[in-house]
Amino acid sequence: MITVEEAFKLVKNNITPNEKTILIELNNSLGYVLALDVFSPINMPPFRQSAMDGYALNLHNKSNYKIIDEIKAGDEHQPILNKGEAVRIFTGSAVPKTANTVIMQEKVTVKGIHLSINNTVSKNKNIRPLGEQVKEGALALKKGTKLTSAAIGFLLALGIYEVSVYDKPKIGIVTTGNELVEAGQKLTYGKIYESNSGMLQNGLKALGFSKVTVNKIKDDYQTTLKSLEKIISKNDMVLISGGISVGDYDFVGKALLEIGTKQIFYKVKQKPGKPLFFGKLNSKPVFALPGNPASALSNFYIYVHPALERLSGNINFSINKGIAILDSDFIKKGDRVQFLKAHHENGKVTILEGQSSAMLHTFATANVLVYKPCNINDYVKGDTVQIIHLPT
Repeated sequence: MITVEEAFKLVKNNITPNEKTILIELNNSLGYVLALDVFSPINMPPFRQSAMDGYALNLHNKSNYKIIDEIKAGDEHQPILNKGEAVRIFTGSAVPKTANTVIMQEKVTVKGIHLSINNTVSKNKNIRPLGEQVKEGALALKKGTKLTSAAIGFLLALGIYEVSVYDKPKIGIVTTGNELVEAGQKLTYGKIYESNSGMLQNGLKALGFSKVTVNKIKDDYQTTLKSLEKIISKNDMVLISGGISVGDYDFVGKALLEIGTKQIFYKVKQKPGKPLFFGKLNSKPVFALPGNPASALSNFYIYVHPALERLSGNINFSINKGIAILDSDFIKKGDRVQFLKAHHENGKVTILEGQSSAMLHTFATANVLVYKPCNINDYVKGDTVQIIHLPT
């Protein structure tokens, strides 16, 4: 059994970005990671641009100006201003080459074509210089950048419409257990409704991973053996739910090793989620998660999510951590790290009732996990604790 820190490091060191890249339209690229540096094909802005609604001036030593024209956003004409002349101008409009400042409309008095300035004016005010944001040929976004809505908007503003990105992985979800039936079917004695596949599939969808297939295997060793080998061969990563403990009908671990999976670690000194398996078969990562829903979901957020980001080229990804003030006492003895389901708001965190690895009802209202080190048993109201923000 290894520590949480060792497990996290082993996952990071054993995941390399998917080598397959695709050319994708920017409008369809949200959540993908750039596989190549992107250089700007233009200056941005491509002309001297007004940052205000107001008046572009050719300065002189008097406070009175003559308004000779108007320039709206998108206008292409370039009026020539002599000293003491002005043009009405709007935010985003091209500033004439002969204008050397823009004054806000609130700081002038206008009567017909005559303008008087009410304040001292200096050169180059309220003018966005050519290439202020990025210059033509300069690096716009570097390889490894995850494409957010802001990044997409920035590249579209440069006239770029498609980019090279790392392809997102195909992910196979496997559930095991003779006791499982699907929601909507009759629940007979000894059976439970299967929830982990839907939970994981929607967790992946929320993180931007949609190439997901779900496979269900009964508790039979030969079936488990053949099915796992086939499923791993068809996917870039496989997540297995259940069958990884040491019961008589837990066949997953044994089957993974028999088909040649390299075990990187098995069991982590943590609660929930101790019986976690991580390995690789033909360079493809395999996570065997505990069958208990809260254990599976905790491990999904702590280990699987960073692994998926790294596999997708986002090698600088890190879990969103923070600190908060505990709003009540909490006492829980044990020698393992604990990930406690909690709710965080306005800098304070409440550890929720119902921390069992089999219970999802508290996860349904949690937005953080409180990280409780193994050397701390007692928390007192007002203590500062470390939290992990859930991507809900």
